[in-house]
Amino acid sequence: MPRSVALLVNPSAGGGRALRALPAVEAELTRLGLEHRTTRTTSLVHAQALAREADDAGRVVATLSGDGLIGAVAGALRGRPAALMAILPGGRGNDFARANGIPCDAVAACGVLVTGVPRALDVGDVDGRTFVGIASLGFDSEANRIANEAPSWMGPMVYAYAALRALARWRPATFDVAVGHDHRTFRGWTVAAANSRAYGGGMLLAPDARLDDGRLDVVLVAPRSRRDFVRSLPRVFKGTHVELDSVTVLRGPEVRIAADRPFTVYADGDPIGELPVTVRAVPGAIHVLLPA
Repeated sequence: MPRSVALLVNPSAGGGRALRALPAVEAELTRLGLEHRTTRTTSLVHAQALAREADDAGRVVATLSGDGLIGAVAGALRGRPAALMAILPGGRGNDFARANGIPCDAVAACGVLVTGVPRALDVGDVDGRTFVGIASLGFDSEANRIANEAPSWMGPMVYAYAALRALARWRPATFDVAVGHDHRTFRGWTVAAANSRAYGGGMLLAPDARLDDGRLDVVLVAPRSRRDFVRSLPRVFKGTHVELDSVTVLRGPEVRIAADRPFTVYADGDPIGELPVTVRAVPGAIHVLLPA
């Protein structure tokens, strides 16, 4: 059982979902006999400072949030061999929790702090910035921007809404992608570097990606038309879109990406870089309590 827990809460996560769950989470931690200290974060930088302080004090760092705060805390604890994280889902998508078998109910997830086992997981790196899920760009850049500006009451539906809104103004781009000696230039929609399987509230963009293999699954998406894109969208939730001729998956520890026009790279729901970028996998960079 953890010695003590530093609970970091993003008050705005999931449209306030994390904050609404907080009283029940604190009550459950007390019931489980876990000494804990709660802090509401004011920014990702603030959260990173709190995470380092908690680790220095020998506390397990638990996040009650969405994937954005998880990625920020992972960046703060990355490379600290004694640091230990725990995940209490409190966002709209909670894809990192889902990929690791953590209950999507925050109160139920508290039990993992007692019965879970530490596991070394990879993180992704975009020119020095850390993410835990999927870094993507192109069509995804516009869809992520729209999702972040959408009203909080939409919940997980926001990702489908954002994709359909982005569709109206999208025009394909030419991407230059290099994974090891495999160098490709193609006209398409999206390039994604996946450390984990899912994003966007359960979209299995990279269904075979693993969090402990030291590699990225690089997904290249090039539908022939808007109609083809719309038809393929439901398949992403099952991961069967990778069987289509319009989708290519490459694998390697590093990918270099450029395009014929500027794009913001998003990861874990937040902007993380601007093209051109180098994305790489960092093996075993964090230790996370996961269900036994």
